[in-house]
Order: sequence, then structure tokens, then C-alpha cells
Amino acid sequence: MELSDRKKKILTAVIERYIQTGEPVGSKVLCEGLSVSSATVRNEMSELSDIGYLEQPHTSAGRIPSQKGIRFYINNLMPVYDISNADRFSVQSRFDNFDGEPKDILADAAKILSDITGCTSVAITPYDINAFIKKVEMVPLGARTVLIIIMMSTGVIKSKICRCDGELDIKSAELFYNIAAAYFIGRSSDDFNVAAIQSLAVSLGDKALMMTPLLVTLTDLAKEASMCNIIIEGQSKLLGCKELESDVYNIFEQFKNSASIASLINKGNEKTNILIGRESMNRSFENTSIISSKYSVGGRFVGAVGVIGPVRIDYSRVIPNIINISDIVGNVLSELIEE
Repeated sequence: MELSDRKKKILTAVIERYIQTGEPVGSKVLCEGLSVSSATVRNEMSELSDIGYLEQPHTSAGRIPSQKGIRFYINNLMPVYDISNADRFSVQSRFDNFDGEPKDILADAAKILSDITGCTSVAITPYDINAFIKKVEMVPLGARTVLIIIMMSTGVIKSKICRCDGELDIKSAELFYNIAAAYFIGRSSDDFNVAAIQSLAVSLGDKALMMTPLLVTLTDLAKEASMCNIIIEGQSKLLGCKELESDVYNIFEQFKNSASIASLINKGNEKTNILIGRESMNRSFENTSIISSKYSVGGRFVGAVGVIGPVRIDYSRVIPNIINISDIVGNVLSELIEE
């Protein structure tokens, strides 16, 4: 339904005041900034209620926006908030010269996002079903012990100590790197299975005993690197939301299900995704809003950062901050894999 300009102004005013206070909004409060009578405002609010954009919690109370009304506001009425250059620099500076692993970068991003927005934040470490091994390194730790390190195309780095059945010499190291280049680098974890590794080991003849532990370790690392991890920060901030008092226990239980949270934060094909209440299709989150933004590495979306908060979250300010941090994360990770 097409709304008149006055109805749009009233709906916007109700939503923005409700976001600030969390309390029902009455017609008298709205009259102050609209230059119309209280009766006119009441009639307009009544019509907005009839079409499902406003709700009246109690007979004598004012109105609050419905989830449908908030969706209309986000899609059509919400003002664009620009992050100041000072705030952008402040966030960017916390990632400058970062040389840690992607999981550490995402942990910092989640902490920063929770601090900025005042919401519970969630970050998904890089995950891509088409990810492949980009680099392989072997660091000697002893005569028979080495540290195997791999980097995936997503920037994920994994390492593991491996003990061999014989002493490693230069020729063994050269053989390992030749095998890694020929059979592992440029391939995804789905290409490796027990049968493939056994077949490769058999082809190595008398070197099979020496190489097999190294090949198994490489395979294990590739599998681990291809799994996504969920990082959650600021869970306690949900406890301060009175409208979520009856939902907090179930939400915290959902946080234990990484796959469920990942599907909500990484939902859809668009860069930015907003799930308002029941749009999440998850009863535990029917009174929350989940806002997320995907970050890209190598031109592909491989993860996301986002927040979970009450439906009356300050969308106009929260959304740009999430997008800004997701862009920074993508840039940092892209630079990491290019080094």
C-alpha cells in the first residue's frame, strides 16, 4: 500500500522514538514535531495499525511499530548515516599492520563491533567450499619432528606438529615439497580421502613410510582449515534488553549450535542482510533483529560479521558500522594471502 507523506512521517517518528525509548509512543508526543492536531495524528496512527505497521500493546497505551512496519521503514524511510572520517580511521587503525591468523582478526572485529553497537556480535571465520591450499611449509623441530603449516586461499592458516618414522634429511624435505606442489597446492580438502592418500603413499616406494605421516597431517590440516568457526562477543548485552527477558535462555542455547548461527549470519547472497524478528524463521530469535554483512577475499564472499539485538535496534547507525568493519576485515585478509 502506498503511504501518504504524513503517514510516512508519523511512522518514521514512532519508530525512531521507540528505538530511543523502548516505550509505546502516544499522539501527543508526535504532535510537537508534525504541526497537526492530536486527533489527526490518532487517526493516522489508527490507519497505520489497520494495515499492520503499528501495534497497540494495551488499550490505553500508545503505539509501537510492528515488525512489518520496521521492515517498511528500513526499505523506504530510514535515513542514511555516514560514519565520520575520524571514526573510520579509529576502527581502521586497530587493524593496521595486523599479521595474525584470520581467526584472530575476526575475534578483534567481533569485539570492536560489539563495543561500537552495544549489541551481541557474531563473526564467521573464512569458509568457502571452493577454497584450496595456497601454500605449504615445513619447519624442522628435531631430527624426526616437524611443524607443518598450510594457508588456504581464504587466508586461513593451520599448523600441526608431525613426528616421522625416520630422520628427515634434505632429500626428504625436497620430496615433501615436490609432493605438496604436485598433489596438494591448488586443491581443496574434498580432493583428499584415505584411498587417495594410500594410493599416493604406495607410489612412493621405499619413501612411503617416511612420507605417510606428513601426507596425513597435510590432509588433516586441509580438512580443519575448510571448517568455519563462530566467534561471539558481548552475549551479556542481551541481558539488558527487557523485551528479550523471556527469550535470553533460548538464544544462549542457540549460540551453542554453530551451524544454526552461521546460517543466520551468513544468510542469502547479498552483501548485507537484515532479519527482523520472525523473518529469521527461528523461534528463539523472533523478538530480535539480526544484521550482518559479508566480507570478501579474492573476490568471493567467504564469511560475515554481524550483530544480534532487540527489534528496536538503531538500524541507521548499526548497519553502516557493520558494513565498514566487514569491508576492513575483507581488505586485511586479502592483503594477508597476497603476501
